[in-house]
Amino acid sequence: MGVSIVVIGIVIVYLGVMVYIGYVSSKKIENNDDFLVAGRKMGPWLLAGSLAATEVGGGSTLGVVSKAYGDWGFSAFWYVTTMAVAFIILAFIAPLLRRSLVKTVPEYFTKRYGKKNGLLTSIIMLLPMVGLTAVQIIASATILSVMTGWEYTISVIVITGVVAAYSVMGGMYSVVYTDVVQWAFILIGMALIIPFALNAGGGFTELTANVPTEKWSMFDGAGFGTILALIVMYIASFTVGQEAVQRYYAAKDEKAAKKASIITSIVYALFAFIPAFIGILMYGMVQNGIINESIMTEYGANYALPLMAVEVLPSFVVGILFAALISATLSSASSNLLAAGSIFTNDLYKPYIKKNATDAELLKMIRLTMAVVCALSLAIAIFNFADIITLLMFSFTLRAGGAFIPYLLGHLWERATAAGSMASLVLGSITVVLAERGIINFFGLDPIYPALIVSALAFYFVSIYTSKPTAKLVDVNDHKQEKIS
Repeated sequence: MGVSIVVIGIVIVYLGVMVYIGYVSSKKIENNDDFLVAGRKMGPWLLAGSLAATEVGGGSTLGVVSKAYGDWGFSAFWYVTTMAVAFIILAFIAPLLRRSLVKTVPEYFTKRYGKKNGLLTSIIMLLPMVGLTAVQIIASATILSVMTGWEYTISVIVITGVVAAYSVMGGMYSVVYTDVVQWAFILIGMALIIPFALNAGGGFTELTANVPTEKWSMFDGAGFGTILALIVMYIASFTVGQEAVQRYYAAKDEKAAKKASIITSIVYALFAFIPAFIGILMYGMVQNGIINESIMTEYGANYALPLMAVEVLPSFVVGILFAALISATLSSASSNLLAAGSIFTNDLYKPYIKKNATDAELLKMIRLTMAVVCALSLAIAIFNFADIITLLMFSFTLRAGGAFIPYLLGHLWERATAAGSMASLVLGSITVVLAERGIINFFGLDPIYPALIVSALAFYFVSIYTSKPTAKLVDVNDHKQEKIS
């Protein structure tokens, strides 16, 4: 597949801009707070752009196009629309998260429930970050390799180098600023392909003439069960996901955190239809013989979009689209990277390895941790350790199953206790494992449902048993409260 120098040039310039933003952002870093939560100075629009780019990765772009082309049809738009629903719910939770004035989710567990809860939460939340970072690097590198014809290994090294450079240099500042630029590329790049594809296919009517009516269904392909499962999973996962809530911690105030969620929800609701519509157009092109179906077979539907783009789009637009696709995955990778550095340094290194570490030492350790995670992700991506990725990705579901209930209700319920939180974390996580392995079957539903039910019951009854009826809501920022063990 031949790609013009214009396309490659646009993407190289884009990658260079990401590194430059990281360099400029590094000038703002004066202390640990600046690196982890951007000095808590971020307004709603910057936060919304960052939240939007963070959660829209390869699955929300290439994945939705593939689903729409395949079994889901137009109902694939629900994959992103359910994120919009989740962020509407989060708009009411965000002020509570910002009010806690912590830097990480495990830090909240430590302050609210004690060191043992904080330690367990740190482990549960740290493990998936390596796998999640590796998955996004693999997606970005695959796109770059397909686009340029470079060896896959070279593409992995380039992508890892870029994301490591700007993330390690500028921390939250560079991640937020690059996210905003990346989100602009995602919107423009994905939207531009529609008019050019319609033009190449002879217009909407001709292009969609051989698309079956059922592929336009708003619900049939995805199904109500999947839609509901996605909503529940996103709410639970986004609420306790360090890569998401770290944005709320960086908000300048509670109002900014709430507004950012609302803006993000609106943007997602509008964007959701773009990749789904592109998938339908791709299907029409294949049916009409404009795109050879062998392309789908050879490369897989997930990566047919970049190959289709080369066939039907002008070089300049192809370059923007490729930059957009890489943006989607890089933004998620950098967020996971920062989350890993934050959790290890803030919740493991400082409390258990070097309690008297200076701010400068902590900042150095965060950057070192991010570099190590990058190296591990690079190795996983190059050598394709599929089993490791599966294991690490599986641990991602544990945080939703075990941590969501005690994290959310810890902000709201006076009688929540350390014992209740520990029971919720352990039993919720075990339920996820048993459900994933098919040992227990909850009416054939997604494992998140039994996990949340078990987690909630354990949290409530153990907390009631171990708390005082006169308990008051714990303020995690009240330094006068008794020391938590």
